[in-house]
Amino acid sequence: MTMNTSIRPPATGTAASRRKIALYTLLLACLVATPVVAQQIPGPTAALVPENIAPHPAPEQPLPFSHQTHTAVMPVCQACHVNPDPGIQMTFPDTAICMTCHSVIARDRPAIETLHAYAASGQPIPWVRVYAIANGVTWSHRVHLDVGTECETCHGDIRQAESVAETRAVRAMATCISCHEAHAAPADCVSCHAWPTDQDLGFD
Repeated sequence: MTMNTSIRPPATGTAASRRKIALYTLLLACLVATPVVAQQIPGPTAALVPENIAPHPAPEQPLPFSHQTHTAVMPVCQACHVNPDPGIQMTFPDTAICMTCHSVIARDRPAIETLHAYAASGQPIPWVRVYAIANGVTWSHRVHLDVGTECETCHGDIRQAESVAETRAVRAMATCISCHEAHAAPADCVSCHAWPTDQDLGFD
């Protein structure tokens, strides 16, 4: 195993230095242990993201929205959810996209009247994000899209959803590792977690 020689543990001496050495040792142990853990995970059958074992109800959104209704006329996810640079997140649709249809369709419904109010104010609709990237994780939608990952792989059949909930265990580390192993993608710690700085670790 080749180690980055630019990463040097601190000199021994103070209690802070000893704590820092312990943290570096733990991080290095994770790097060494990762291949062993990955070998214990099943192969391609584990590639699909499993269901969440705990209930994750859909959050309350500012407007009712049915993917089932809308994907019948706009079947491509990226028609509404674009992936701007640097490619980390898929964005919520701009209100103007909604208005291309709803300037005419269903104008008399209360929810569409609220949509018109957002459009007139120039304010974005305050949608609540269902899947959020955890702190400390480096992750990009674009990297996964570029290798052909389908939205359904991680999010399930959103096209049939009346409301979106966190139904898949996307944010479990075991899910990421098993999927990476099944697709021969890097599964070492630094693929998803940046090497911590002294500031990250709480040292001056």
